[in-house]
Amino acid sequence: MLSMLEDYRNQVLETLFGNVEHCIVVVDREGCISYMNESYCRFIDVDQTTVKGKHVTDVIENTRMHIVADTGEEEMADLQQIRGDYMIAHRIPLWENGEVIGALGMVLFRDTDEWKIMNTHIKDLLLELETYRNQMQQQNGAKYSLHDIITSSPDVLQLKEKIRKTAHSDVSVLLRGESGTGKELFAHSIHHLSERSTKPFVKVNCAAIPEDLIEAELFGYQDGAFTGAKKGGKPGKFQLAHGGTLFLDEIGDMPLRAQVKILRALQEGEIEAVGAVHPQEVDVRIIAATNQSLEEMIQEQRFREDLFYRINVVQIDIPPLRTRRGDIKILSKYLLQKISDRTGKRVEEFSKSVEDVFYKYHWPGNVRELENVIESAVHMTDGEAVQYEDLPAHLQKESAPAQEAETLKQIVEQTEKHTIQKVLKEADGDKSLAAKRLGIGKSSLYDKVKKYNL
Repeated sequence: MLSMLEDYRNQVLETLFGNVEHCIVVVDREGCISYMNESYCRFIDVDQTTVKGKHVTDVIENTRMHIVADTGEEEMADLQQIRGDYMIAHRIPLWENGEVIGALGMVLFRDTDEWKIMNTHIKDLLLELETYRNQMQQQNGAKYSLHDIITSSPDVLQLKEKIRKTAHSDVSVLLRGESGTGKELFAHSIHHLSERSTKPFVKVNCAAIPEDLIEAELFGYQDGAFTGAKKGGKPGKFQLAHGGTLFLDEIGDMPLRAQVKILRALQEGEIEAVGAVHPQEVDVRIIAATNQSLEEMIQEQRFREDLFYRINVVQIDIPPLRTRRGDIKILSKYLLQKISDRTGKRVEEFSKSVEDVFYKYHWPGNVRELENVIESAVHMTDGEAVQYEDLPAHLQKESAPAQEAETLKQIVEQTEKHTIQKVLKEADGDKSLAAKRLGIGKSSLYDKVKKYNL
């Protein structure tokens, strides 16, 4: 009966769209192709009998059909690049009983003379826009925009929308997330969308500046302020960011002494350079980032509570890659193309075993680790596809199947060893934290570490 219904549905779709010139595709809730008409198949040169059931990202380049099927938000007259040309596409969610069950997509322009003229014009405008963007990047120091955040995750899409709503204001923003999740990417995006986009974007890595130099780096110094000071003095990061945005990365590593001065700069709008007699007015927007728990640091009196509330007006919590596994495939393809273009090697895809490893791995270094793994694999591979043996040793080791055990005791020990290894890695070697996560005592963990020679 289900087969009959499926055949009937396909007949209806074929009757409606089979003979039209527009390119039509229908995907289900998971983004897999339910129907693609002959016109679309000819356009992208695929076999109509083989595309059904494939994920739409594996068939149509730069598609967003799976995103519309996931979010239920239509996209009308959107620009999409296919085979080097820009197309105009509609993407409409399909609803049933109040729930999204898929999406329908339609390419409006393909090879008509009218579109070719328009396409040439659009390419010219995009090249001009890229020129302006590069000029602005050189002027203000911000490299990335919101479009550089590649995702299909509903959580990250909501964050992008939150940024669009708040970027235009001058409120302070606190970016929170694990190392490698892309906090700097979000900071650049906020600046690009703000009213300060034509002004400087200045980054400060608070963890990389020695404690005895951090005040001079942030607030500058006057001529003769200390031994070895540059003649004529030097402006600090606050002065350089005047009128623009100051990005304080790893703010949890900032010394308490410097925190006091930053708080004053935010409250009073003025700073005092080292060796200066009078304060100087500054106008900066603060974006801060951390991978630490500032609340715990406040309890330990390592971070000022009043500064925390000053910088935490809008909080952006960036989820780790392991909680948005749907992004792994999309990001992998994007990064592979980016790295291949940069290195000049023609590597176009991943083998199925590599995709499986990527999906199952827990990615403690998040997107940064994913990019490093792919770059390493691209350099190691001799073909056009990344193979399992091209992956770094630690990924091969972690994904290797356990050897067969002859007894129940051996099975239990192998499982226990693997679990302890994984938790210790996630806890960065902190045995107290690992023991807590495993639900065992610290002395018991030490015994097992010694037993398994970990």
